[in-house]
Amino acid sequence: MSSQAMTGQTTTPTIAFFPLANRRDLVRRSAVELDRLNGYAATEFWKTTCRGLGNELLALGCPEDEMRAEIMDFQAAVQVELMWLHREEAAQG
Repeated sequence: MSSQAMTGQTTTPTIAFFPLANRRDLVRRSAVELDRLNGYAATEFWKTTCRGLGNELLALGCPEDEMRAEIMDFQAAVQVELMWLHREEAAQG
């Protein structure tokens, strides 16, 4: 028996969240959809996507500051993916 269990102390388990920026399919789909849209539709898609992901993380118990960092990293990953999409288009002529 552990010393914590013997003294009645328990530790709160922590949950590790799979980084949004590493969810390649999600990043790719988001970049493709964002690239396809323009103006208001693109803005609304982006807001809805990021808010939805943030709410998902919060519902799973992710602390708000960590959720915000995950969303920022996700946004950066989508921007990089957009650059790759256009680089591929430029290479194809």
